[in-house]
Amino acid sequence: MSLPEKAFPVSWDQFHRDARALAWRLSSAGRSFNAIVCVTRGGLVPAAIISRELEIRLIETVCIASYHDYTSQGETLLLKGISEELTKDGGEGVLIIDDLTDTGNTAREVREMLPKAHFACVYAKPKGVPLVDTFVTEVSQDTWIYFPWDMGFTYQEPISKGPK
Repeated sequence: MSLPEKAFPVSWDQFHRDARALAWRLSSAGRSFNAIVCVTRGGLVPAAIISRELEIRLIETVCIASYHDYTSQGETLLLKGISEELTKDGGEGVLIIDDLTDTGNTAREVREMLPKAHFACVYAKPKGVPLVDTFVTEVSQDTWIYFPWDMGFTYQEPISKGPK
């Protein structure tokens, strides 16, 4: 599979604003959380921001690989599970954080581990939307999001000169 033609580059400033917007949405929902489970690697940065904003100190990771070559999504591979303490009661009171839900494969796997947890992500694509409870921005399924930790500063060709 080749990269989609639509590109959505996200700067550090924009990502920080979007992660804080997610924290605002979670805060205004009136629900409190006693722990965060972040989906690594993409969920690490938003989890740090959201944990600060919502004052959640208990942070756990679930390590799932789905993009094995940085260009196409493959089968999910569980590299590290979630502690038994957080999986009891189906994850009640746990907030799952990820940067993006794309096809929903990773979200589905984490949901099976924590069916009562609240799943939140910064960005969502249509196939993944039904699996998350809260998100900030929806992008089309054929858009590739370039996260700030994957980019350097380079010249960008104007849209009118790029592929149509």
